[in-house]
Amino acid sequence: MNAADLTDLSADALSRAIHAREISCREVMQAYLARIHRLNPRFNAIVNLAAEDVLLREADERDAELARGRSRGWLHGIPQAIKDAADAAGFPTTFGCTLLEDAVATEDAVMTARMKAAGCIVIGKTNVPEFGLGSHTFNSLFGATRNAWDPAVSAGGSSGGAAVALAQRLLPVADGSDFMGSLRNPAAWNNVFGLRPSQGRVPPWPAADIWVSQLSTQGPMARTVRDLARLLAIQAGYDPRVPLSIARGLEAVLDEGERSALGNLRIGWLGDLDGYLAVEDGLLAACEQALRRFAVAGAAVEAAALGFDARAVWNAWLVWRRALVGLRVAPLLARPGAREHIKPEALWEHDQALGLGVMDFMKAAEVRTAFHTHLLRMFERFDVLALPVTQVWPFPVGERWPERVAGRVMDTYHRWMEVTIYATFAGLPAISVPAGFHANGRWPAGLQLIGGPQGDAELLRVAAAYEALVPDLLARRPTAPAGAG
Repeated sequence: MNAADLTDLSADALSRAIHAREISCREVMQAYLARIHRLNPRFNAIVNLAAEDVLLREADERDAELARGRSRGWLHGIPQAIKDAADAAGFPTTFGCTLLEDAVATEDAVMTARMKAAGCIVIGKTNVPEFGLGSHTFNSLFGATRNAWDPAVSAGGSSGGAAVALAQRLLPVADGSDFMGSLRNPAAWNNVFGLRPSQGRVPPWPAADIWVSQLSTQGPMARTVRDLARLLAIQAGYDPRVPLSIARGLEAVLDEGERSALGNLRIGWLGDLDGYLAVEDGLLAACEQALRRFAVAGAAVEAAALGFDARAVWNAWLVWRRALVGLRVAPLLARPGAREHIKPEALWEHDQALGLGVMDFMKAAEVRTAFHTHLLRMFERFDVLALPVTQVWPFPVGERWPERVAGRVMDTYHRWMEVTIYATFAGLPAISVPAGFHANGRWPAGLQLIGGPQGDAELLRVAAAYEALVPDLLARRPTAPAGAG
């Protein structure tokens, strides 16, 4: 098997080939490193790559373990780059901020530790926007990550490096995190799958706060739903240091016979919330085309109204986001001259948070509670709620964020991402599945499916059933510079 064929394998196929001793862990590492060296300078998806001799030595150790009959798990010998917002011991956790350039982690995040225990070899980190803010992966430390399908436009974010690495076959599978669509937006813009798990499914540790800071959650990205599910099964599970983490097990490994029968599936299509959301031309049509595939397979797709004051949700969201992001930025601002090294969007969040009072936060929490209760009633009628993943097509990589969408002025740096907040605010699982492409053929679009409370496994089954309906979309490959293989 040549290197190009090897890097084109799904993570599950790669794992099976490694365990069958059809290929060695060293061969896998060599193939991926060669591809990274050829392509990463163009796309800038992976940062702080470890030394090649160190990684090959780790691969040899994994091969020696297999020779002795020992496997660490599904990820045995598989290269993995950790999102640069999560700790991996021995690597800096920079959040794309120059102030954190030398902040080397001394311990692994729970997610990292679990993937290492399953056998992965951490090769580096994947690029993020500074502090993970804004669905556009650029920062003053490493620069911009470019879209896998069109390097002239944004990769999305904040897990932009992870999505591009997947799409360009620099990684077999990837991890990320999602606050305001950070696993979903880049997945949509790079034609891969991204799952925001249920709140608490993947324990966030280490963490300064384990009670309130639950809007961001870590999770998986993959090119197939099976890979997505298997990686989530490794990442997920209760941790006593995170008392709100989910203890119940996760059915995640999808065999052919376990896929959902779409004939009984009820999908509520929320669209642009009856015109409330500004959405660029073509995105709703791409999503509706994907929904027609569901309908042809027997699912019942029905246009639905949100039935809740979307403006109230947005205003409550702003309070929660300011409070949580402000706390993340505040410690760095204690350093002399720090404001000059922090991007204005992060400073805006911090400065807005300074004016918040406890009453403001608790009122926003009441809106959040009412919204969650309302969605529970919607799930009595529907199994899945559907929305676009993004409100815009990928925009030029040199822009900070879209200031206008469909003729409307965006009043904040993240208003163009508003469509992602509903699953986050309610703590529900949501997945981005490939939906189609722009008329230019270069820009992918995603359909967002939101599942019921702790409905990760069923949402994965729905996504797997859909995956079988779109082989044409999934067979498409982004181009690569000459000589990339």
